[in-house]
Amino acid sequence: MATNQATAGAAAPKRRINYSTWAPLAALIVLIIISAFASPYFLAPRNLLNITRQISYTGIIGLGLTLIIIAGGIDLSVGSLVALAGGIAVLALNALGGGPAAIAGAIVVALAVGAIGGMINGSIVTVGRVAPFIATLGTMSIYRSLALYVANGGEFRSQSSIYPEVGAGLFLEVPIATWIFLLLAIVFHILLTYTPYGRHVCAVGANELVARYSAIRVQFVKFMTYVLTGLTVGVSAVLLSSRLNAVSSTNAGVYFELDAIAAVVIGGTSMSGGIGTIWGTVIGAAILGIINNMLNMAGVSTYLQGMVKGVIIIAAVLVQYKRK
Repeated sequence: MATNQATAGAAAPKRRINYSTWAPLAALIVLIIISAFASPYFLAPRNLLNITRQISYTGIIGLGLTLIIIAGGIDLSVGSLVALAGGIAVLALNALGGGPAAIAGAIVVALAVGAIGGMINGSIVTVGRVAPFIATLGTMSIYRSLALYVANGGEFRSQSSIYPEVGAGLFLEVPIATWIFLLLAIVFHILLTYTPYGRHVCAVGANELVARYSAIRVQFVKFMTYVLTGLTVGVSAVLLSSRLNAVSSTNAGVYFELDAIAAVVIGGTSMSGGIGTIWGTVIGAAILGIINNMLNMAGVSTYLQGMVKGVIIIAAVLVQYKRK
């Protein structure tokens, strides 16, 4: 009996640490400690709230991109779609008079434009069978060109005096954008973790052929990841345009795709698909926000910050492949 127990104990598999879950959190904690020692202003409530507001715009988009990347896709058009959705929302706001009802209408318009953009991306990928990288690279150019054409190369400026309260306002002394980011993170976490659709997203990304043989509607699953991402783009467009009370057709949403993808990858989502978490993306966005904040405090040129993000993305992907 003792021998059998010993054999069973020896054969019992050891529990492996899930580095994709815990490594980003550990990195965030270490980064916070280093930043606190590096600058006496880092832990100031105003600075921390500013960080949470700044990461909300791309973090919200990152929630949708998490689904796309887990399913084995990519979306490079989100930044351009932010400019288009935000610009058309501002036009709708002005046309409707700029009051509370007009703001509600503008929000609906932004969500609709984002969703339509996502539908176009999803249709090209699933129906047209075009590689996601190529498809969204093309729509990235299309959406930006449309924004530039409608604005005649300028900006969309809101005539509403209350619209900025949406993106720049506070609730319980915390930015509204931060609350929306956290609320959407909870919704997407539930969607990915506790619903059949979320399990199908992971199954498609892990092995599309097996998912197809398991009677999963692979093309529909992929299509919906782009639609959901388009909706997150619409939300981000509303928050960004309302905070500035304007949308620049040339600069709005620039590098948003880089920041959002970086947050997803840093958060542990595998670029090869099948693995990822929503809270990992939230942590990844926080890490990027703190790095940006510390670079600004250190006086590092904004022109070099994109290089830092690029290095971080490459390093995160290299770490993922080293663990395989």
